[in-house]
Amino acid sequence: MDKELLRVVIIATGLIIIVGMLAWHFLKNKKFSQDMGFFADQEITGNINESLVVHNEHDDFDVVPVKKSAAHDDELPDGLQDGFGDDFDIDDETAEPPARFVAPEIIQFSVVAKTSEGFNGLDLLKAFRIAELEYGSLKIFERLDANRMVDFGVACMAGPGTFPNSDLEDFYCPGVVFFMQPGVLDDAPKVFNDFLEAVNILAVELDGEVLDHQRKPLTNVTIQLIRQSL
Repeated sequence: MDKELLRVVIIATGLIIIVGMLAWHFLKNKKFSQDMGFFADQEITGNINESLVVHNEHDDFDVVPVKKSAAHDDELPDGLQDGFGDDFDIDDETAEPPARFVAPEIIQFSVVAKTSEGFNGLDLLKAFRIAELEYGSLKIFERLDANRMVDFGVACMAGPGTFPNSDLEDFYCPGVVFFMQPGVLDDAPKVFNDFLEAVNILAVELDGEVLDHQRKPLTNVTIQLIRQSL
């Protein structure tokens, strides 16, 4: 084969290849335009953000809107609400420990009369004697230790807080206040037990209501918290 014939064959072959490539690109672009037209004609329904929808001609699944996640425990399914978080340990370093109860410097419990008349002086004197309380120089009743030192005292709830030393049959008061100062006592837990016993004796003898240092009904929880803090 001479050089002229070889050149013609090479040129013809190149033209065939170029024409074939052009035809392939033309058919491909036409199919792509048809596909885009198909999706443009479809109406997507539902509360869906369009920027989150990906169209693919090979998808066999329907697009389903995703429900909003529950933000609170009361929106969780019933099966998750019960015992939720029981299998998880709390990091001791991040968990804030409960505050330790600190007893007030002066513990005050009250025994208040249930009637508007209040407690009569003679009834008070009888109850004080049963509780082993003595009338002191400050005109209040006191519990004394073996060394005649005051463990705790009892004052009248009405001003000036003192009790008369005579004519008790004519004296009335709305209630009495027991008070002790644990910080100055050698054995505060023991004195606190005696303190509670005396409070209970007056409440029973006078049929009174016992209130704590916040003027709320005294509970066993409050008693235990104070006892543990002494």
